Order: sequence, then C-alpha cells, then structure tokens
Amino acid sequence: MYRLITANRNYSSWSLRPWVLMKTLGIPFEDEFVTFAGLDNYEEFRSFAPNGMVPVLVDGERTVWDSMGIALYLGDRHEGVWPADEDAKAWAQCVAAEMHSGFAALREHCTMNVGVRVRRHPDTAEFKRDAARIAEMFEQGLERFGGPFLAGPTFSAADAFFAPVVFRVRSYAVELGPEGTAWIGRMLDLPAMREWESEALLEPYREKGHEEMLAATGAILEDFRAPPE
Repeated sequence: MYRLITANRNYSSWSLRPWVLMKTLGIPFEDEFVTFAGLDNYEEFRSFAPNGMVPVLVDGERTVWDSMGIALYLGDRHEGVWPADEDAKAWAQCVAAEMHSGFAALREHCTMNVGVRVRRHPDTAEFKRDAARIAEMFEQGLERFGGPFLAGPTFSAADAFFAPVVFRVRSYAVELGPEGTAWIGRMLDLPAMREWESEALLEPYREKGHEEMLAATGAILEDFRAPPE
C-alpha cells in the first residue's frame, strides 16, 4: 500500500492536493503525519524527502516527491486521476501545472489557514491579476467541459490542485464569479474536504512563521480553530 506523508492540515496546502485526490478517488494509502517545525523544514524533512518538503508518496522502495510528481505517478497507475477525454486531460494538466508554478501573489496575500476568516489588506495589482486568472480558468473549464468539476463530470487532479484555493477563497472572501463560487461550494461539500477541514480545526498547534504570515495578510475576524497549545 502507498504511504503518503503530509503535514499540518491547517497550513499545508501542498499536502492537501495528493491527499484529497487519493481520498476522493478511493486510492488506498497509509496516512503519515509530520508537524512543521517552522517555515523552513528542510533539514527535518530530508530524512524522508529528497527535496526536504511535503508531500511525499512512498510506494515500496520508491519515493515520489512533490505534489505534481505524485499526481503524474498516480496518473500512470490509476484511472480517474486525469480525465479520459483527451481535450479535457490536456486542459486539466495545463491548469494544474499553472497552479503549481504560479500565483505567487495569491499565495503571499492568502496564506493557507483553514480555520480563520480574514479581512485582507487592500489588494495589489498582482493579486487582482491572479484572482482574475483563476476565475477565468474556472469559468472556462466549467463551461467547456460541462461541469460540475473543472474538467468535466468527475473529480480529477485539476480539482485537487485547486483544493487549497477553495480554503483560501473562503478564508479571505475572494470573489471568483458565480461559476467559480458554485464550484467552491461543491468542493467544500466533498467528504474528503470536510474530513481535512475537521482535522485542521482540531489542531491546537500554532507555528510562529505561518501565524506571522497570516497576521501580515489582514485582520482576523473569526477563528474556528481549537485553542492553541
């Protein structure tokens, strides 16, 4: 059986991608949890990850790292990771890759924190451009492939790669248009997303660096997390 190594539910956007993908598609795995020591966990995580980061998928003697590397690896072995339709598959892989490599302003101004609601500071031009591009992709995919998921009728890696955006949009009240908002709602209703959220809210752990990033993004209006340790 696969072993998937992930970190804190409240903070780890990269971990969420393969975790929700495998959970939703019913790909069995052992769930191994590690805790962030700080913003930079390179030395601590090098014991199991060549790049010193999570997530990591262990398949027997083989280690697969990086959320995109894991998605590609699983896609070669399991149906449903990518859409069967060739046009939908090409589109899904492109938007997943774009999400994986871009949107720096969104990451900076909407750091992943599942359990809070924030009034964010005034948006920069770069942030507005990122938000507009995501809304455009959502609208394009849902209209072109008919929904209810981004690349067609079934959940795929395209949806998984934008799963962290779901929590970011809710935490920071980012407007993505009617079609994007409807997709956000459908994603929040997925059992795997609800499970991830419930575990995030139960975490009492607060990592200083992540909390400082949160404080720099705006004012916390509500905090649904368990009391800190």
